[in-house]
Amino acid sequence: MNPPSPASRRGGGFATLRTLLPYLWPPGARGLRMRVVGAVALLIVAKLANVYVPMFYKSAVDALGGTAGVAAAIPLGMILAYGAARVATLLFSELRDAVFARVAQNAIRVVGLQVFRHLHALALRFHLARQTGGLTRSIERGTKGIDTLLSYMLFNVLPTLFEIGLVTVILWRMFDAWFALATLATVTLYIVYTLVVTEWRTKFRRQMNETDSEANTKAIDSLLNYETVKYFGNEEHEAARYDKALQRYERAAVKSQVSLSMLNIGQAAIISAGLTVVMWMAARGIVAGRMTIGDFVLVNTYLLQLYQPLNFFGFVYREIKQSLIDMDKMFELLSVDREVADKPGAAPLRVQGATLEFRNVTFGYDPRRTILHDVSFTVPAGKTVAVVGPSGAGKSTLSRLLFRFYDVDAGAVLIDGQDIRDVTQASLRAAIGIVPQDTVLFNDTILYNIAYGRPGASQAEIEQAARLAHIHDFILAMPDGYQTVVGERGLKLSGGEKQRVAIARTILKRPAILLFDEATSALDTHTEREIQTNLREVSAGRTTLTIAHRLSTIIDADEIIVLEAGRVAERGTHHQLLARGGIYAAMWQRQQEMATAGSVEAETEAAEPTGA
Repeated sequence: MNPPSPASRRGGGFATLRTLLPYLWPPGARGLRMRVVGAVALLIVAKLANVYVPMFYKSAVDALGGTAGVAAAIPLGMILAYGAARVATLLFSELRDAVFARVAQNAIRVVGLQVFRHLHALALRFHLARQTGGLTRSIERGTKGIDTLLSYMLFNVLPTLFEIGLVTVILWRMFDAWFALATLATVTLYIVYTLVVTEWRTKFRRQMNETDSEANTKAIDSLLNYETVKYFGNEEHEAARYDKALQRYERAAVKSQVSLSMLNIGQAAIISAGLTVVMWMAARGIVAGRMTIGDFVLVNTYLLQLYQPLNFFGFVYREIKQSLIDMDKMFELLSVDREVADKPGAAPLRVQGATLEFRNVTFGYDPRRTILHDVSFTVPAGKTVAVVGPSGAGKSTLSRLLFRFYDVDAGAVLIDGQDIRDVTQASLRAAIGIVPQDTVLFNDTILYNIAYGRPGASQAEIEQAARLAHIHDFILAMPDGYQTVVGERGLKLSGGEKQRVAIARTILKRPAILLFDEATSALDTHTEREIQTNLREVSAGRTTLTIAHRLSTIIDADEIIVLEAGRVAERGTHHQLLARGGIYAAMWQRQQEMATAGSVEAETEAAEPTGA
């Protein structure tokens, strides 16, 4: 099913219901459709049985009331019919729930999966701006809202309205229009009052949701940045921010509860008034001889039987309203434009040598600020090209454009002459392997994190990739070996260990193009040298684009591109650029001076005596 368009989302709750209906009546799923039909049939039978319960009760009362003497005959048939009708009501109601359960759970699963896939299909721009805590809470509440809506609307509200209609007709036919009118007026007044007050209360429930999401987002964000909180000693600051969000939730929750009490009081008053009027009419009928004691019991039983679900109606309506709000929030995610999408009929990328070209590329994250200006360079098949430059020059933007996290504003990125906008994103990303500066691992085993490069790879293939990345022996030295859990974002491993896992993962993927995005800039000098050796081994004979900060790591590149302010300022080999005496030469000189100063400082510290 296609995600709903933004236009289709207009219309509030009705738009949400229209969005949900195709999931309950899925095209081509004949079995699920038959279950829907069966559930509706069982619902009708259950309500018909429920309507007959008071009639059998009335007949039994009249039979007993009309018999004189001590040896009164027991109306066994009516009593048995009364019991059978009650059992049938429960039986068919439970069968209805059992038959419809697969339809409901299938809808919840399909919607949840579609939202999950759509979130992964959204551009990086969306994910950089998202709040993870609030987003996950919206999805959680939305899928739960589907279950609530189906349970209450399909099997409570609609059956209750159907039963109200049946009871009104029965009272009209058995007695007169005044009984039917009084019952209908009471029910109508009750429903209107409930709708009006609940609509007024909705704003308090919305405030509760918003403040709940805000508090949840702040808590998750704070816990994800646990180390930063500790570094700056800001535990109380975080607690104060969280408490402010909880205070706003508290105020909204109090208003919601007070307004709920007002709603319940009004509902009870309307029901009691209606019940009193109808019973008074029935009592007058008995006195006038038009009605029997059984008729009085029948009217009373119908009203109690009818008002029981109506008494629940206030809660049901509130839950339905809340479910529609929660579902609407979730379906809004499906309405978010993907921004970067495959063209209709896009073909897979055909890798013939893996020549990479940036041709007159212009791009900016914001239309008001351009990052790259008419950038052009080529990475020939099997060669290594490095891109260097100061911070903010646009180096990492190249990697994001290559992976098509964004589309260029002008120009093109090509692989073997194919514009990456014309091929499928899946085939494009399958052809590229990346070792980023900040390797983030899943909170799972080392085995899982390496195998993530190619799910389904054998144990032998995973271990071979680890050997090539020079991490196999380290893994075996750990107590749990490849089953070692690396912790949240891989924080149980050092920076060098995480980088080697990333290298092993990329080796396992077997990409045609390698991208090293400042893969060693966050490491110490010794570890950097080791990782650089690994990277040279991995990239041998492969098309490689290296984005570097430390120039010493790319002196062997076939060509070096120097970016400044988003433009290609210089290009050539390491020796050519040094001989030119330009930007690259100045950067090299500064880094050499810093390296020399660092070495002298380290030697001085080593020579100083310890102790006092």
